[in-house]
Amino acid sequence: MSEAAATPRDDHHGRDDRLNIADYFLGARLAEGHGDDVAIITEQGRSTYAEVHSRANHYGALLRQAGTRAEERVLIAMPDGVDMVAAIFGTLQIGAVAVMVNPELHEEAFAYFLDYTRARVAITVRDTLDALQGPAAASPHLLDTLVVDDETFEARLAAAARGAAEANGENGFETFPTHPDDPAFWLFSGGTTGKPKAVVQSHRSFVNTTECYAKGVLRYTREDVTISVPKLYFGYATGSNLLFPFAAGASTVLFPGRCTTDTLYSLIERYRPTILINVPTMIGKLLDAPGADRRDLSSLRLSTSAGEALPEALYRRWIDAFGVEILDGLGTAEMWHIFLTNHPGDVRVGTLGKPVAGFDVRVRDDDGQDVPQGEVGWLWVRGDSRALQYWQQSAKSHEAFRGSWYASSDMVRQDEDGYFHYCGRGDDMLKVSGKWLAPKELENCLLQHPRVQEVAVVGVPDASGLAKPYAFVIEASRADTSNDAELEPVLQTFARERLEPYKYPRTVVVLDDLPRTHLGKVDRGKLRASIPVPPAS
Repeated sequence: MSEAAATPRDDHHGRDDRLNIADYFLGARLAEGHGDDVAIITEQGRSTYAEVHSRANHYGALLRQAGTRAEERVLIAMPDGVDMVAAIFGTLQIGAVAVMVNPELHEEAFAYFLDYTRARVAITVRDTLDALQGPAAASPHLLDTLVVDDETFEARLAAAARGAAEANGENGFETFPTHPDDPAFWLFSGGTTGKPKAVVQSHRSFVNTTECYAKGVLRYTREDVTISVPKLYFGYATGSNLLFPFAAGASTVLFPGRCTTDTLYSLIERYRPTILINVPTMIGKLLDAPGADRRDLSSLRLSTSAGEALPEALYRRWIDAFGVEILDGLGTAEMWHIFLTNHPGDVRVGTLGKPVAGFDVRVRDDDGQDVPQGEVGWLWVRGDSRALQYWQQSAKSHEAFRGSWYASSDMVRQDEDGYFHYCGRGDDMLKVSGKWLAPKELENCLLQHPRVQEVAVVGVPDASGLAKPYAFVIEASRADTSNDAELEPVLQTFARERLEPYKYPRTVVVLDDLPRTHLGKVDRGKLRASIPVPPAS
């Protein structure tokens, strides 16, 4: 691939109006002479950038042969591995739009995504086919379903590649000349109610965040090796464990299936990654795993955390155990990835850090006006990673995308030193005794108690309709459950001694586990619904 194909091109009018991120993240590595460098590490071996690029070309050729055109959607429901990466880049190379979903979805969910996205081709594996094939057969839009581990797939792939080479020369085909504002991926918001809505993200967004966050903050290099707890269909992992390392010519460790503590510890000790992409829930599980004090994480130079605010107590336990900095941050599908983060050497525990250079972050009231420093308000952010729209959701698009700004549903405050503190989703914030209560503040307090392993605080209406804070707790040790009833007054007193009086939990509910959404976040709606509303007197 030529150098010109690896970067945005000028047309005959001299405008930078061509950008395809398949070139930026993958093709450019070959143009730079790094085709023989290791791109992907799996249990099956190591794949170079040249090998990944070649297989992506074959996928692109097969997708074209199947009838996929530029701007049409390709549904990718695959486990992490070389073929998933090739499917993603093959889709992008032909100017189509990658729609990644969890390969473990049920039939009803696949039916929804196929109908909503109007995908023209689905790429999957045999383990997923049972749930997908019924909705696929019923879809009026789907042209083909490619099953990558089917016995006929490799023959189809090779035939498509030969056909492309005969028609277009040895390289098969040129990367489609997408515009920077053309859609590249559809990402899905992680709401706890209703059907997921698609966030349409452009080629421009992925380059911008890579330059600002990956290169400017985390400083990926060719020597880095990454590994991730979330799977690639999560936007957080798509960036941190695929696109960011590829932009630097680094290597990524990929493995199929769900991440367990044993799997993660073993892979880290075997492949010696330098960057760990993590989430608070797994951080806690790694610390609580038997023999954690004997595991070797010395290869890591840093870890990231996102998805939910990282509790202070968890961070301090991690540092005591492993000494590896965790850079907690906040990103959204609407701004594609992290725009608020702690920085290497500048971690303010319990905060989201400061804005990534290139993004403007504000705290605003209901009227969109900046609030005084220290006060809680809505998070607004602008930068060149803002999404184009929510698909088929014009009212929600108008509410969220205001000029160059994205007005989020998250509530934050900025302290006098410029660090941002996460307070919770707007619909999770509680008005108790006429004052705001951020569930995270109470959760962080309760997590400091030795009997609390995990906690979620939600507002439950009383008989008068007033919200009262309930704490749903997983105890640190479940060996003896005979004293569960005693935990409530213990934690109530603990909170009263450390917080303003109105912030203590009115009720403590002990659970074996917390319900979670499809993105792994605590499903606060289910917790709220699990408590019956007392009848009004």
